[in-house]
Amino acid sequence: MRRFAAPSSPPSDAGAPFVESLEQVSEEEVKDRQFVTALARGLEILRAFTPQRPMLGNQELAASTGLPKPTISRLTHTLTRLGYLTYSERLGKYQLGTRVLALGFAALSNMGVRDVARPLMQDLADYANVPVSLGSRDRLNVVYVEHCRSTAAVTLRLDIGSRLPLATTAMGRALLAALPEGERRYLMGHMAKREPEKWPRLQASIEQALEEYRTHGFTLSVGDWDRDVNAVGVPFIAPDGSGLLAFNCGGPSFLLPRQRLLLDIGPRLVNLVRNVEAALQHR
Repeated sequence: MRRFAAPSSPPSDAGAPFVESLEQVSEEEVKDRQFVTALARGLEILRAFTPQRPMLGNQELAASTGLPKPTISRLTHTLTRLGYLTYSERLGKYQLGTRVLALGFAALSNMGVRDVARPLMQDLADYANVPVSLGSRDRLNVVYVEHCRSTAAVTLRLDIGSRLPLATTAMGRALLAALPEGERRYLMGHMAKREPEKWPRLQASIEQALEEYRTHGFTLSVGDWDRDVNAVGVPFIAPDGSGLLAFNCGGPSFLLPRQRLLLDIGPRLVNLVRNVEAALQHR
């Protein structure tokens, strides 16, 4: 049986590791004299807004970020003046402004992999009758940057920008599988702190997914994210060194039983990733 080795990690800017949380900001400020804490805090405020929490007040932002309310007030005022937040007088809350949207579209348009992968993803979505997605890691989550739906009446209500947990999803586990062991253990340590009661079960399922990757070249999530949803994931490192991404194919368990993932959809997704890699190398 063929065994797959984890690909080498993509380089980050100047070899510096990502700052994963505000807890690291003070420490990073001491270690890195180029690190701007005020900017980090401002960006952390923008990160607090999600599709589930599109409008937040200063008190909610303080609770979410752990920053003092006076600091929050100054930062939200500045971000509003710059157009990255808008303020509702009636509700006394903020929401993301159009300048954030412009940044997001600029980032997406820079990902050439999306244009190459989209037709291949759509073909697989039509064949499997479930969606196929492309995503990247955002701390302990994955964020969809491309999403192709099938024509099936029953489908998952996810789209570009959807955020899902790293630990329980096939895409998240594929991203973990592609990381160096030290970085993977660092992230798993944070997962354990976030959900200590669930961690023994989560750790066992992640370790199983890593073994599946070494054996088959893909990771599985069978009822782990949602008991009625199964999925398969494959990591992808852009040939131009722009970063680590992952593809997944997931949907209702009655359409994607474990055996179909292992014998049919998983190998097809691995082949899709190889074809995307080959196409990008010849551009």
